Amino acid sequence: MKKIFFLLLTSISFGQIPKVSKGTIQRLENFKSDYVNSRNIDIWLPDGYSSTQKYAVLYMHDGQMLYDAATTWNKQSWEVDEVAGKLIQEGKTKKFIVVGIWNNGQKRHPEYFPKKPYESLSQTQKDTITAQLQKAGRTKEVFQPISDLYLKFLVTELKPYIDSHFSTLKDKSNTVIAGSSMGGLISMYAICEYPEVFGGAACISTHWPGTFSTQNNPIPDAFINYMDSHLPNPKTHTFYFDYGNKTLDALYPDLQKKVDVLMQKKGFLPTNWTTQFFEGKDHSEKSWSERLHIPLQFLLQK
Repeated sequence: MKKIFFLLLTSISFGQIPKVSKGTIQRLENFKSDYVNSRNIDIWLPDGYSSTQKYAVLYMHDGQMLYDAATTWNKQSWEVDEVAGKLIQEGKTKKFIVVGIWNNGQKRHPEYFPKKPYESLSQTQKDTITAQLQKAGRTKEVFQPISDLYLKFLVTELKPYIDSHFSTLKDKSNTVIAGSSMGGLISMYAICEYPEVFGGAACISTHWPGTFSTQNNPIPDAFINYMDSHLPNPKTHTFYFDYGNKTLDALYPDLQKKVDVLMQKKGFLPTNWTTQFFEGKDHSEKSWSERLHIPLQFLLQK
């Protein structure tokens, strides 16, 4: 079953450009990297995009799930073109483009799992993480995060390409990053590791357990300890967190509350940090699409 899932993830939409109802998609096919496997990058440009204007940039993980449900493995998508296009059209956000970075199937978990918190664990704790991920079918080998390499790809290869080929605002106040689940974790990690690059992060249904159990699991505390020493300056950076309480999101409420305590302790205020709870919402693109306008307005307000 796991193999079928990953085949679907990579083969259903590999050759298809997503259809969008607002704006246009430009694909960078098989974008090469010295740090991670090559992958597609699907860039959404809003209606009226012009090289005579400059645009903020939203980097989003799980790029094959963003625009067109007909091309995704589960027939759901974020409908980013609809949501972003409407916000821009109504003047509720800055004008921005979206860089959708495809995930890499079976390497998604190690690419999105923050490495430094993992490396702070004892060997016994690392073995526990490996065992839990093996049980969940996420790895057959000893688990080893490669998120530092993934972020190096984003920051030193992909962003320079985007900034040189599209009409972008390059500074951190106009560069934000977003994702859900493991994509929420890597978005948190990106802004903490590269605060000079990213000014905002949307961590949606953030997968604080790292594995798929909260029992005997050392990693949520390791994430919080890491954030305690690595969160960027609250005066110059913005965070959005959210969570539901159905399906996988049922694991998140207690863990997110611990993160919220830390955010307050570190001096984040309602102007640069919000955590939203969505009663009855599950862990799916359908749920994330319904509320995507909230983080986009929060991070990309004029």
